[in-house]
Amino acid sequence: MKLTTLLTDDGPRVGVRDGDSVRVLPTPETLLQVIEGGREALDDVARRVRDGAVLPLNEAVFGPLLQPPSIRDYLTYENHVTALMTGDVPEGWYTEPGFYFSNPVAVVAPYAPVPIPPGAQRFDFELELGAVVGKAGSDLSVAEARDHILGFTILNDWSARDFQTRELTLPLGPSKSKDTATTLGPWLVTADEFADVWDKDGVLSLTSQVFLNGERTGGDTSAHMSWTFPEMLAYASRGTVVRAGDVLGSGTCGTGCLAELWKTSPDTAPGPLKPGDVVRMETEGIGHIENRLVAGPAVRPVPPARSRRPHSAGSSA
Repeated sequence: MKLTTLLTDDGPRVGVRDGDSVRVLPTPETLLQVIEGGREALDDVARRVRDGAVLPLNEAVFGPLLQPPSIRDYLTYENHVTALMTGDVPEGWYTEPGFYFSNPVAVVAPYAPVPIPPGAQRFDFELELGAVVGKAGSDLSVAEARDHILGFTILNDWSARDFQTRELTLPLGPSKSKDTATTLGPWLVTADEFADVWDKDGVLSLTSQVFLNGERTGGDTSAHMSWTFPEMLAYASRGTVVRAGDVLGSGTCGTGCLAELWKTSPDTAPGPLKPGDVVRMETEGIGHIENRLVAGPAVRPVPPARSRRPHSAGSSA
C-alpha cells in the first residue's frame, strides 16, 4: 500500500494510491494516527478508503507526509563519508551507526516551497531514503527490528553547510544547520511492496537520483548502505523506546549532495542553493519529490555570549 497526506477542502486527509489515482479517506484521522493503530488500522483504511473520493494524481494536493515523533538521521554511506573526509574515515564510524536528532515539526510537503534559513550562505540538499517505524519497541534484536519497520519514503535532509561547519566545532553535533526543513514523501510505501529488493539480511536495493534545475547531479543505490535499516532501528531502540511513526534517515547517499561536489569537483560543481532553484529527487518504487527554494526571512540578531569567567588575580574589576 502507498499512503500519503492530502490537503482537501475538509482539511488534511489520508490518501491511498490506486494506479493513476488516489483515494481519499473520508474521515479525519492523520497518517500518524493510522500508523499508531498498527496492522488493524491499516487494514481498516484499505477497506474504508473505497468509499472515499477518487482524484487523478495530477489533481491531488499533497501535504506534509506526517509529523513523526522523532527523526533520527544516520550516516551510513561509506562512499559519502570518504568523499567528504580529508583523511581516513574515523575508526569510530565503523563501530556503530551514529545519528543525530532532526526537527520533527519541520517536515514539509513533497512539492512545497522550502525557505532558505535566515543568514545561510551555503544551503544544500541531501538525497536519502527514510524508513518509518510501524510499532513501538525497546531493546530490539535486528530480526525483531525488521518486523517493526512499516515502510519507506524519500527523505531530503536540507542543510545549511556554513552553519554546520561552525556547529561541528562544538561537542554537540548539528543544530540550526538542520532545523529549517526536511522533505518526506510523496508516499509511505509499505515494506511488503519491496519484498523482491529487500533480502533476508535486511539489505534494501533501491536506486535514487537527484536533479538540480533539471540537471542530474548525483545518485546511488541503497544497497551501498553500510548498515541496514533493521540494524539501525535495533541500535536506536537500545536502552530506550522507538515509537510508531518515528523516521530513520539513511544519511546522504554517494554524490547525493552539493557538499560532495564542492569537495571532489570544485571547478564544475553548482554553487549553493538560491531562491528559484528546483531540487527533484526520485527513488524507484516510491516516486519523486520536488521543492523550489524561496527566500527566507531576514536574520533577527542574537547577541554574543557574555563571558562569566572569573577575573584573574590582580586584574581590574
